Amino acid sequence: MLLLKNADLLLFEDGVKILKCGYLGIDGNRISYIGIEPPKETYSAQKDMTGHLLMPGIYNMHTHASMTLLRGLGSGLPLDKWLHDVIFPVEARLTAEDISVGTRLAMLEMLASGIVSFSDMYDNPDITADEVLKAGMRANLNRPLLVLSQTEDYEANWRVQKSRRFFSEYNGAGNGKIVADFGIHAEYTSQASHVQRYAEECLQAGAIMHLHLSETSKEHEACKARYNKTPTEWFYDLGVFENPTVAAHCVKLEERDIELLCEKGVVCVHNPTSNMKLGSGFMPIKKLIKAGLMLTLGTDGAASNNNLNMFEEMHLAAIIHNGFSEDPELIKPEDILLMATKNGAAAQARPDCGELAIGNKADIIAVKTDAPHLLPCHGIPALLVYSCQASDVSMTMVDGVILYENGVYHTLDVEKIKYDTERAISRQFG
Repeated sequence: MLLLKNADLLLFEDGVKILKCGYLGIDGNRISYIGIEPPKETYSAQKDMTGHLLMPGIYNMHTHASMTLLRGLGSGLPLDKWLHDVIFPVEARLTAEDISVGTRLAMLEMLASGIVSFSDMYDNPDITADEVLKAGMRANLNRPLLVLSQTEDYEANWRVQKSRRFFSEYNGAGNGKIVADFGIHAEYTSQASHVQRYAEECLQAGAIMHLHLSETSKEHEACKARYNKTPTEWFYDLGVFENPTVAAHCVKLEERDIELLCEKGVVCVHNPTSNMKLGSGFMPIKKLIKAGLMLTLGTDGAASNNNLNMFEEMHLAAIIHNGFSEDPELIKPEDILLMATKNGAAAQARPDCGELAIGNKADIIAVKTDAPHLLPCHGIPALLVYSCQASDVSMTMVDGVILYENGVYHTLDVEKIKYDTERAISRQFG
């Protein structure tokens, strides 16, 4: 049992509430006490958190962790050229060893910036899952469906086979730390017959579907030219949204698209850095908020970002739309904090995560609040979203276990990961 004391606590009660100089107790892997007075119960260990804010861990709701090895490749290209001319050829050469070290490198970055869980779409999710479990994080993982041959039989598609096997072997692994999702790369890398059958399998399994949706105008318009339907309409008609669905990007959406997404309760993941870097555009966030859609945040992969810094995503998501819409009240810091924490946990089907509450999993991060750029504090939500840096995170705890604290990783070997990264880069790029 551990008592964290003398810290400010960020709670979600009628919006965001800050409990000043409070106490938070942890029993096993769950939060057992929250209050401004010391608990009556005795805790075997205490930790003085003076000068810190405790808040829920952050959820990176769309990424490709192993792409840390491809960080920055193809910079300056639009999505289609970046993907087909640069990324796909390199990815075809990646080995199991590469995916292992790429995942470990990603977790170094994520844990140091307060990320406790991530939703990942990539090959060999079993390797990623093994690394996640060893590190003690949480993750929703999938092997996405791609159909690159017009004549390929559904049952012969090795990606379908891998997806099935991964779900069977890993869903719920690590006492629920791993959630196995289903995934579809995108409309433009799929076939209708395969997507329909795959969506039916997902429904039978009771799984979450994760996909890229209308990331660019070019992708969106090409789909309309092929099918006389938008990508949203295409997926809707094929039954994909009968599943709980997490849709990344959602940059180019029409009014009917938003109605369909709202009807099916699709969760939209905003990836502001990636979308701007690739010149893809801006999610129509004002319309999505008005429609009542659940919004979350993600970094995308390090090749298109070029980092996994969710504080940067929070900052950008908070300011770019206010500026674009000329409405400083469009997105408030409190909204962004919900997107990054509680909404992410809900979208990952983790109902006992995502907020500091008695009985919830002890997934907690500490932010050191005495750095010059955080002084003075006239409001903590604004401070976290507009001023805070990822480097201000001093502790990341998952399931009641401290995984990272003040530059020290307790479950990851930093020097070995750096060494393995150099070897992987040498293998791939000489």
